[in-house]
Amino acid sequence: MTKYTWDHLQLRSPAPEETAAWFERCLGAEIIRKPGKVDVRLAGINIFIAPVTEGDGVAPPPLPPYQGLDHFGLTVDNLDDIAAELKSKGVIFTQEPITIRPGVRGCFIRGPQNISIEILERHLG
Repeated sequence: MTKYTWDHLQLRSPAPEETAAWFERCLGAEIIRKPGKVDVRLAGINIFIAPVTEGDGVAPPPLPPYQGLDHFGLTVDNLDDIAAELKSKGVIFTQEPITIRPGVRGCFIRGPQNISIEILERHLG
């Protein structure tokens, strides 16, 4: 069986610097600059940010719900503290923290270009 490992996610943005700054400010991502581009590293994953320019044929961000990639998820140790921190930074919550099932709490936030991000706290045992 072939073994796959993560390499990257790619986002498209009309404002790559602003998108990278949001991920750094709100989620603690590391900004990585290379000649002519800006990317971020978040939770061990490289997120490439491709520029979008007028007339390049890229569709606008969809309004949820839609088919295809729905969201990506991150885990944290203390969801309530993280949610309060994100709110203080002006992050928009599309679902406030709730208990999903015993041992799992989560919420959803809206990132740049309507990216849906789930933040989970898991207590196994």
